[in-house]
Amino acid sequence: MTPLAFAGRVGGSVGLEVPTLHGSRVRLEPLSMEHADDLARAVEEDRGSYGFTVVPHADGVKEYLEAQFERVNQGLTPFAQVRVADGRAVGCTAFWDPRTWPGREELRAIEVGWTWLAGSAQGAGINRESKLLLFTYAFETLGVARVDLKTDARNMRSRRAIEKAGAQFEGVLRSWSPSWVPGEEGLLRDSAMYSVIAQEWPTVKERLVAGL
Repeated sequence: MTPLAFAGRVGGSVGLEVPTLHGSRVRLEPLSMEHADDLARAVEEDRGSYGFTVVPHADGVKEYLEAQFERVNQGLTPFAQVRVADGRAVGCTAFWDPRTWPGREELRAIEVGWTWLAGSAQGAGINRESKLLLFTYAFETLGVARVDLKTDARNMRSRRAIEKAGAQFEGVLRSWSPSWVPGEEGLLRDSAMYSVIAQEWPTVKERLVAGL
C-alpha cells in the first residue's frame, strides 16, 4: 500500500505523519487512492446511516479522496479503516484540526472525525477499536491534553456512538459547522461537542478495551 505523504508539520496547517495503526479488528492505514475500489463498494452497501455525514456515492469516491488529500494542507490526517478479517477498506476516519500550545510546537489538542463505515462494518466493534487506536496515539504518542469529537446535533446515532466511546458531552454550538445534509448546502448546522481529556484517558481506555 502506497500511503499519502504527509508533510509532518503541525499547528493546524498540515496533516500529521502517522504510521499505520494496528488493531485486531481494524487497521488504520494512511488514506490512498489504492483504497478507492474497496471504498466504492463500501459506500453502497447500506446508506441508511449517512444522512448527516460526508459519504460519497461509488462514482464520486475518487473525487472524495482527492478532496481529503487537499484538506491535508488544512490539518487533516485521513485514514482508511481496513477490516482485518478480509483486508478490505470499509470506511474512513481522520485526525483533524491539530492545535499547538501558544508559542510552542507541541500539540495540545486534536479532533477525531470525518468518520464513516460500510453497513457490514457497523456494530462489529470496528468503530470502537478505531477510536481506541486513535485516542491511544493522540494521548500516548502525540501527548495531547484533549481529543475533540463533534457531530450534527440531530445525528443521534453518531452521538450515541461517541458517548459509548467514553467522550463527555460539552454542549451544542449553534450554527457552528457546514451542514452536510442534502438540501442544506451552504447552510450551517448546530454541532454537538464532545471531548476526552488526558486525566480521563486511563478510565476511557479501560472502558474501550472492555467493550471489545
